[in-house]
Amino acid sequence: MRDGVWDWYSSDFLTRLAPGGPVVAMLTPWHEDDWSHRVLERDGRVEEGGEWEVVRIPALADSDDDPLGRAPGEPLPHPMLEESDTDAALAHWNERRRQVTARDWGALYQLDPKPSEGALVDRDMLRRQRHTPPPADPVKAAVAVDPSGGGRDTAGIIGGYLGDDGRLYITDDATMIGSSDTWARSACEMAAALGAEVIVVEKNYGGDMARNVIRSAWDHLARTRDDDERFQRLAPQVKMVSAKKGKLLRAEPVAQQLIEDRVRLGANLPELEEEWASWQPTDPDSPGRIDASCYLVYAVLPVPGAEALISSPAGVPRSRTARSGAARIQRRRT
Repeated sequence: MRDGVWDWYSSDFLTRLAPGGPVVAMLTPWHEDDWSHRVLERDGRVEEGGEWEVVRIPALADSDDDPLGRAPGEPLPHPMLEESDTDAALAHWNERRRQVTARDWGALYQLDPKPSEGALVDRDMLRRQRHTPPPADPVKAAVAVDPSGGGRDTAGIIGGYLGDDGRLYITDDATMIGSSDTWARSACEMAAALGAEVIVVEKNYGGDMARNVIRSAWDHLARTRDDDERFQRLAPQVKMVSAKKGKLLRAEPVAQQLIEDRVRLGANLPELEEEWASWQPTDPDSPGRIDASCYLVYAVLPVPGAEALISSPAGVPRSRTARSGAARIQRRRT
């Protein structure tokens, strides 16, 4: 189909173009090798001395050079809403994001098509690894955070638990664009809901600041929600980890755990699945969901060679997963 569109542009469209006539193309970029990619590869962008001026306006701004001057995370105004009501616009786009698939959201609304060829895991395998509700009781729960930083504005926040069948079940995704106070509060709320014993935080960006904001967030929630017994228990341990190797070397062992059925998805987490099914080892970006889910796996599941990948892995011996004598936490019911 892509080749057919390209041939039509060359043989039908351009042959009917008047001398000096402009060409305006409006499209949804469904594939990284679609017509727009090919024509930009051939003719170039204006800012690079080429022919094409590209106007890209995603539903939620995702760069510092947004054509409308929006900061990352700010919503696109909607013609049926007051232009000044950014809260209503943000709620609208987030609801639409919830309703459509992650692939459709990326292409239709964010203008960011995600390839699947060459990814570490494929969508069919991820669907097979989706077990809702999880068929195992929790032994140890944790939340992992990959704070925003290093040119990325998204903070990855992923939670789950080690089941009494020896598998890790990833159950929660609260990844967001927001300040450190915002993602720290979200991580604490997830930890309270899961009964997590530990919050694992990557410290490459921000260092001990991340530990402090999480502790402050928990203290604030404990004071302001004194009627919520989940926040009246001992605060989760905040464990700082540091990446020793690149993303590919960290992600490959986790992908292998998925393939070997030692890691499962315990909920419908479409955006996490989409990142795993589309991230390419050569991509320059750093998806927060993948990083956070890797840190979660290394925190609660014994993974061979983990010590060489992150500086402070916290493995749980398989003997801890036995039903007899195992410490239990209450699994959240929804």
